[in-house]
Amino acid sequence: MQKYALNAALAALCLGLVLLAQFNLIDQYTQTVLMFMGINIIFAASLNVVNGYMGEFSCGHAGFMCVGAYASSVLSVVLFTSNKLVGDALLPPELAPMLFPVVLIVAGLVASVFGLLVALPSFRTRGDYLAIITIAANYIVISVIENLDIIGGPRGFHGMKRVINGMRDMVDIPWMFIWVILGTVFSVWILRRLVNSTYGKGISAVCQDEVAAEIMSVDTNHVKLVAFMVSSGLAGVAGALYAHVYGYVNPQAFNILKSTEGLVMVYLGGMASLSGSVMAAILFTLLLESLRFVIPGIDAALHAVNLLPAGYELSQVWKWVLIPLILILLMQFRPEGIMGNRELSDVFPKLRRFYTFK
Repeated sequence: MQKYALNAALAALCLGLVLLAQFNLIDQYTQTVLMFMGINIIFAASLNVVNGYMGEFSCGHAGFMCVGAYASSVLSVVLFTSNKLVGDALLPPELAPMLFPVVLIVAGLVASVFGLLVALPSFRTRGDYLAIITIAANYIVISVIENLDIIGGPRGFHGMKRVINGMRDMVDIPWMFIWVILGTVFSVWILRRLVNSTYGKGISAVCQDEVAAEIMSVDTNHVKLVAFMVSSGLAGVAGALYAHVYGYVNPQAFNILKSTEGLVMVYLGGMASLSGSVMAAILFTLLLESLRFVIPGIDAALHAVNLLPAGYELSQVWKWVLIPLILILLMQFRPEGIMGNRELSDVFPKLRRFYTFK
């Protein structure tokens, strides 16, 4: 009964947020920040499967996000809008609200297949080679897309706003807000189920000692491939939501800096802690948004006391200095992150009954 009460409370919270958005009780900016919190939760939690639970080291996770973003964008535009790729829409725009989950699933599957292509050669190696291969894969994805002029090349791809506007023409509700909430809840739920399953224990066994896991009859290669595919697939879903929230997608949005954001969130929250990834994604999103206002304030204060040369201005580019700096400081002073490898149920034992799956 208590677990059902928690599920009901979560459903009530999600419904309450949707109603607040529907009746404009939270403005568009706040909605956007909340949506990016959800997207970052999916992105960080998916990366934690590989870097935390499995004990490998992926440094180019944004590449899978990029694959999902472009796969979903092209698919939704081709299916539901008139476009330069195939001309008229392949399906009536009225079907967009019902078929958008299919678009997200396809994005996840395409990213999973790409993850498989990356994992097959990388897991034949040892040590830090996965980090090198995933960085290379990140750059390969960006370079390939930038040379595909049919989907905009380096200019980017757009048209997704027309799909979302078409949904709102059918029923005037905050569709993307709803999809992000549903995507976030589903992703956290499926990862929670995975890591607490027998299969998930095999993933943790690989992290602790791969040789010992093999002796105990764990098919380590199969476990690692599946875990990596789940991780990359959910990153693809995050990319799909990201592209449709913006209504525009550019390959450089998923460069190594985006991958670094994922690493910061994972290590800030704690390795092998799903609760930590959720909390870190929320904190990190709030930090990024606060820098939009803090950096101009610092710039004004430094100019007021003549500590900056005339004509020089602190720009938002400085946040890309601060983000890697946060990662360095975390590695130096708190490498275990906020939660370490614990969950909220470990800190608050009374919550364990809510995390029991039968």
